[in-house]
Amino acid sequence: MKRHSFLSILFMALVLLVLYLPIVTVVAYSFNANTGRNPVEFLGFTTRWYRDLFSGTRGYGAALWMSAKVAFWSTLISVVIGTLGAIGMTQRSLLPESRRSRSEGIMETLVSLPIMIPEIILGMAFMAVFYGVGLPFGELTLVLAHTTFCIPYIFLTVKSMLAGMDPALFDAARDLGATPRRVLTDITMPLVRPAIISGAFLAMAMSLDDFIISFFVYGPSSVTLPIKVYSSVKVGVSPQINALCSVMIAVAFLAIALSQYLSAIKEARNRRKAAKRA
Repeated sequence: MKRHSFLSILFMALVLLVLYLPIVTVVAYSFNANTGRNPVEFLGFTTRWYRDLFSGTRGYGAALWMSAKVAFWSTLISVVIGTLGAIGMTQRSLLPESRRSRSEGIMETLVSLPIMIPEIILGMAFMAVFYGVGLPFGELTLVLAHTTFCIPYIFLTVKSMLAGMDPALFDAARDLGATPRRVLTDITMPLVRPAIISGAFLAMAMSLDDFIISFFVYGPSSVTLPIKVYSSVKVGVSPQINALCSVMIAVAFLAIALSQYLSAIKEARNRRKAAKRA
């Protein structure tokens, strides 16, 4: 038993080492005073790279702001289209078999295609379409392209939650006199809110991380953060890149910690309410 426990602890330690050693290395080298293009040798401690991160033409502030804007608008549009599409298709699936459209499976497959097609093919297709209609490459083309591959994440997440719900909930609301609009706003939307939020975060993360599709549709004044980083590392990895990665890792960890804290507060509040009712 003790041997089994020791092996389990050793295995978990190795897994954590493989997962977090690169992160620790990136953070450590973000304080490296080496100014070379490939600063492998650690020459001292400095915070210069953090101070210069968002300043001047060599900074990443403009690219980060562009990525944030594109991710915000593409996620917002995707939430509206994906949520309404999932609700509409699920409501159709609740109808009797005789009234259900045979094209439902085909429509679901078509919606999922943007995340099934290789990104390089999708990026070339977007470039050809935008060039063919005469749409100048820039922020608008980025938003349109990102919206296309973000919609499936919202659609599939919301649809999977709706598919597991009891149809009697909606039937009961209609039997009590609720209009379809009232059912949507008071019953459906509160129930699928967690799926919408999780799908929106996933879509935003995919938008912020995308490089291949963005590379085909960006313009001179709409350089996103992944494109800026790629252009910078082609001639070497600057400690400024490590500083940028460290900031993003810190933001991710803070977001996770805040989420866990809010969940703990909500759980404690629910326990107190249950104790009072008892």
